[in-house]
Amino acid sequence: MEDFSKCKLVEFPRNVLAGHGVIARVKEVCSSIHSGNVGTIITGENTLKAAGKDVLSYMDGYQVDTCVVGDATMENIQMAEAQVKEFGSSFILAVGGGSKIDLAKMVSKDLNLPFISIPTSASHDGIASNRASLKSEHGSRSVESASPMGIIADTAVISKAPYRLLASGCADVISNLTALKDWDYARRLRNVEFSRSAYALSKFSAQCIIDDSEMIRPHSEESTWLAIKPIILSGTSMCIARSSRPTSGAEHMISHTIDVRYPGRALHGEQCGVASIMMMYIYGGDWKTMRHALENIGAPTTARELGLKDEEILDAMVNAHKIRTDRFTILGDNGIDYEAAECAAKETGVI
Repeated sequence: MEDFSKCKLVEFPRNVLAGHGVIARVKEVCSSIHSGNVGTIITGENTLKAAGKDVLSYMDGYQVDTCVVGDATMENIQMAEAQVKEFGSSFILAVGGGSKIDLAKMVSKDLNLPFISIPTSASHDGIASNRASLKSEHGSRSVESASPMGIIADTAVISKAPYRLLASGCADVISNLTALKDWDYARRLRNVEFSRSAYALSKFSAQCIIDDSEMIRPHSEESTWLAIKPIILSGTSMCIARSSRPTSGAEHMISHTIDVRYPGRALHGEQCGVASIMMMYIYGGDWKTMRHALENIGAPTTARELGLKDEEILDAMVNAHKIRTDRFTILGDNGIDYEAAECAAKETGVI
């Protein structure tokens, strides 16, 4: 009989604070990670005003530098790393939306420094995950990064961001339902690594958003409270799986293809939400409930609402399998043909 030798490393956020005014407890969270008193805030120009200056005001007794950056590109990552090293920081505070937090994740991973995620918006579940989306002239790509040591999700701050961002984050989590079908499909056909706990957490997150979709509305901190917890849990499912599999399947591949071929039309989560309706139809699942939840939240459900022509979203569907050939999904190795894509889009009302 062979000796049992399985093992697995899971990195969870140590402290998660969510709710009204929790940004004031940033010093407490910094103290809990035991990483000295010299740190760097990585933020953007707008997010520095939205929350970065408040964070600084609560950090008395600490030496904190401010690194203002742009998108999560390799050039900006290298610039931020140089500034962090020059200042001698022992931890990072990521204050901003998805791109600033993604950039901080990569700096954290490259320099082996802990970071705390302090989102100013919640347009996708990356605020809590160990995956980062890097931008280049060829589009976006998902890469492994550091997991946050702590998360401070202040609903008072996040609710001041444009509601469209929160609706996009909710759509991103709802799209987990088709990502999970792809993951299970790949497990059965290709024997890919699978985590039941990550699967369950991702599914629970999506169902929470769907169940509360009628109560998620603009101009409401209560809506932010209802949404932020599942968004964080969804990101945590990726930490458990050490992969984006629990939250990213064919619907994400379609979204990334849109980014490459038709950039700047819509937000990532919005695109994933619409794509997931069609992928659930192809699976023969309950796409109507997903569509209804997206409508309740105010997220797009059609190509036109994404700023796409009918032929453009069909083109993205047909070519999505090329965007990531290492990930097996319902699209298969050779993609789906134009007629199948058109049928799915028409039957679900996407076009």
